[in-house]
Amino acid sequence: MTALDLPAPPTAPVRNFVDGRFVEPDAAAWQHVDPATGRADFTVPIASAADVDRAVRAARRAFDEGPWPHLPPRERKLALRPLADLLRAHADELHHLQTRDNGIPITFGSSYRMSARMAADIVEYHVGWIDKLGGAAPPPFSADTPTQALVLKEPIGVVGAITPFNGPVLQFAQKVAPALAAGCTVVVKPSEFASGVAHRYAELIAELDLPPGVFNLVTGLGDTGAALAGHPGLDKITFTGRREVGERVVAGAGTRSVALELGGKSPSIVFDDVPDLDAAARTAMSLVSMGLSGQVCSTQTRSLVQRGVYEAFLESARAQTADVRYGDPFDPATTSAPIVTPAAAQRVLRLVDGAVADGGRLLTGGGPATPPGAAAGGNWVEPTLIADVDPRMPIADEEVFGPVLAVIPFDDEDEAVRLANGSAYGLSAGVYTGDVGRALRVGRRLRTGTVGINGPFVFTPGTPFGGYKASGVGREGGREGIEEFLETKTITVRLD
Repeated sequence: MTALDLPAPPTAPVRNFVDGRFVEPDAAAWQHVDPATGRADFTVPIASAADVDRAVRAARRAFDEGPWPHLPPRERKLALRPLADLLRAHADELHHLQTRDNGIPITFGSSYRMSARMAADIVEYHVGWIDKLGGAAPPPFSADTPTQALVLKEPIGVVGAITPFNGPVLQFAQKVAPALAAGCTVVVKPSEFASGVAHRYAELIAELDLPPGVFNLVTGLGDTGAALAGHPGLDKITFTGRREVGERVVAGAGTRSVALELGGKSPSIVFDDVPDLDAAARTAMSLVSMGLSGQVCSTQTRSLVQRGVYEAFLESARAQTADVRYGDPFDPATTSAPIVTPAAAQRVLRLVDGAVADGGRLLTGGGPATPPGAAAGGNWVEPTLIADVDPRMPIADEEVFGPVLAVIPFDDEDEAVRLANGSAYGLSAGVYTGDVGRALRVGRRLRTGTVGINGPFVFTPGTPFGGYKASGVGREGGREGIEEFLETKTITVRLD
């Protein structure tokens, strides 16, 4: 018996959570298929539009009539703080569910940046802001305006949160914690490939002393998400996912507030004075080949490399692929994930085939992979390196979401910046150089929300994360993250 054949620890069936209790939805269930094996395993309830409506109405009542948005800061802190302890206490279980949901290797999913420990830190960080969200009392502007102004910060209202499949332990906390800390009520719709984690979160949140309707969970497919995003009872929509879906969210939002993280085509810019070229190349390749196999919005999937070190960079990047180990995601030796669905895997392969047909130089990979001992139905794609990519190729412009690195040569700093900014996206970037002045100069010129110097951008609970251009609007993390869920009110009092 291989590790893939071992039974998973028992888990509760996925259910919706509405108005303070677990409920069965009206509609049918969707069959989840393990992306590593192609085998059907558990089912996910599909919440109908009526189910979504009940959840939003519960959240609306809890905000308009309940105590939650008006609680003194100390009481809201005391209510939310235990969630961090619960996440740490149930970390191993959440990591297991995450791997079962989307095939992320258990060793990668339990590493700090994807883990329940990080999620707990996110909760604690935002809880810490609750009693520090005061407004201001600016003095009278002039003798002609004898008024005292009070600038107040208030919760925005009912929030609809739609989360992606990759890194659900982190993503759930990143959306729910600041919304609840701000005094909002929430309805969450997770990706169908993150429903196990979301259901366990609901069970843990149910242990908190929150009024009914403050937190609600509805699971399902795209129609469920569309019903939530389009519901007129929401005041705010926060969404992470594909650009085309995010554009539909914006179209249906009308005058409601939105926060969107819609992906990226992030560049790494490698100059010929990079202190360690081998490390830079291996880092670039490992970002797409290890962990989630490139299924991360901020991954640097374009490497722009100065011509003097171009071929040496390619040699080191190709060598890194020997470190990839596919197989049972619960096996500690497995380094990299399957693609989440067969359709997504086929799309990755089509983009690679198109790049080669258009003149790209395929150095390694480019086809499906079958790990030893794995079931034939797994969605595995070989780690792929393509050189001499023309910036006009789809592989250089579209978000691949697979283990593919496209490499483009450049001559000088201006060309590198022009190529980097040539994408419609602007989520993240990396600058690799031994010249600190150049690193900061180029970093400031890049039209992107985050930049890492001599490595990828490192997210922490206190650092804002988000993008420019087609990568979205709004920020998660830092003070900016909780302010996404606050409104500003100004009251004036005449002094004469």
